[in-house]
Amino acid sequence: MRRLPLLIPLVVASVAVLSACYDRGGVSNPNVVTVPAPTYLTSTSLNGAVYLNWDDTPYASSPNDFSHYQVYSTSYSLDSSACGKTWSVEGTTVSPEFLVGALTNGVPVCFGVSAISVDDYESDLSPLRNDTPRPDARNVVLFSTDTLAGQQSGFRFWLDANGNGQVDVGELGLVGNSASGTNDFILTRNASGLWLTPQRAADSMMVYGNTPIADLTSIDVAPVGPYTRNATLASPMWGYVFQTTVGSFYMYGAIRVTAVGPNYIIFDWSYQTDPGNPELVPGKR
Repeated sequence: MRRLPLLIPLVVASVAVLSACYDRGGVSNPNVVTVPAPTYLTSTSLNGAVYLNWDDTPYASSPNDFSHYQVYSTSYSLDSSACGKTWSVEGTTVSPEFLVGALTNGVPVCFGVSAISVDDYESDLSPLRNDTPRPDARNVVLFSTDTLAGQQSGFRFWLDANGNGQVDVGELGLVGNSASGTNDFILTRNASGLWLTPQRAADSMMVYGNTPIADLTSIDVAPVGPYTRNATLASPMWGYVFQTTVGSFYMYGAIRVTAVGPNYIIFDWSYQTDPGNPELVPGKR
């Protein structure tokens, strides 16, 4: 009987795919049943997790010979753009998808997937894939500056309150007073609607793409620009990417507006906590 897929959303993200370099060895006995490796591997950055998806070629090529997939992980170096050498098994699955959980946000990980035959012989690894989980949150409400005296009109992705350069509890996703001047953006209003306005001098923004997006996870890698400090109309289901300077790096956050009311918006947000990381970051300055 053909197996059922995992019941989790399929969102394909665009991250650079690396060439497979992990050799499981060959099989010299022609009587042994083998299956090929997957030909591609994609991923979606999540909060403390990464969702993997690959082609089902090993099963489709020979359903009677296929047993299951095995998912591997290792470290990933951004500086050398290379996967580590020590691999660990994340788990096995009969479906061409896998959710890797219990990961640390801001720490890059490299993944690969192999196929196992009914004779318990393993294929080479799929093309390798690096990804980095990042924090996010859903259903944040922000009011316009002319409402509630602006007390809930500003948003800061990350405020390093203790100055230690680390992301600590209580420093992410902060709703604040627009009068403080310390927000990444504030929500203003005029006759045309509600506007997302960068506030700090280090902040700029741009609209993500040319159409509404299906989910926050659709924004997986920050565009290269152009970013501006111009106010941008908040529209339901559209995505926006914010660029800010932290030390010698650009760091990026993203939001997806889910609803626009008469004097408020509701949005989801994500933020990459690892400076210079390609997940929501196009690169160092």
